[in-house]
Amino acid sequence: MTEQRKIAVLGMGLIGSIWAKHYAATGQLACVWNRSPKAGLPGPLETLPACADQSDLLQLCLYDAESVRAVLQQLLPYLSARHTVIQSSTIDGESAEEFARLVQQTGARYVEAPFTGSKPAAEQRQTVFFLGGEAASLEFVETTLATLSARRFRIGSPRQAASIKLAMNLQISGITQALCESISISRSAGIDDATFFEVMQQNVAWSGLAALKEAKIRAADFSPQFSVKNMHKDMRLAQLTAPGHLPLLATLISCLGAAEDAGYGEDDFISLLRVLKS
Repeated sequence: MTEQRKIAVLGMGLIGSIWAKHYAATGQLACVWNRSPKAGLPGPLETLPACADQSDLLQLCLYDAESVRAVLQQLLPYLSARHTVIQSSTIDGESAEEFARLVQQTGARYVEAPFTGSKPAAEQRQTVFFLGGEAASLEFVETTLATLSARRFRIGSPRQAASIKLAMNLQISGITQALCESISISRSAGIDDATFFEVMQQNVAWSGLAALKEAKIRAADFSPQFSVKNMHKDMRLAQLTAPGHLPLLATLISCLGAAEDAGYGEDDFISLLRVLKS
């Protein structure tokens, strides 16, 4: 039987807090860390040095590369060969390579592990990970990440894993913008939403994204599964990673920026619908 390793989850946001509960349910959670106190945590809230002391694996679920960099600067002195850092925040490829070097210099393992799947997928353990790093390190975290996920793709290097996450989010954001614009056309013609979605299900344009968001759009439910702010951040990262000018990406950054400026940053990214002109 494989020895159970203890893990600390660093970042108790929407997804990190769900993952920590899954780890706690299976006896793997050592402790959690967050920048500020938070009610209802599944494990003890510890300092970063204490997390390193009590765990073998440390999974980062933070906002962006700068927040990861700030946490790693505090954590690196406490890492050793017994540790593995699993970096699951969405960041750019260059930062992923930088963080891998910094962690590996301590003797610890590093795995870049961005993911796809919003709040419902996390709750149902249906997250999909894109893994980058040395083959032995990816094998080492396989059982642990299986606790949270339906599938784990071994993509290649940390840079490649970070880049494919941004590529996937570009598609999600683009499909969402098209969905919001098309239902706006339908509504302006007096067509009810039930008919719109029934017709769409028989059209090649039907997608997993449409299935996920149909009920929320019809109910005008903008509670976050994945926020405007986070998607806007990811699209800006994609722009940094892009090989040249990508017209759709530039448009999406503008649209998401308008939604954030309108005060919808913490709401679901289907709030793109709310800033379209009627």
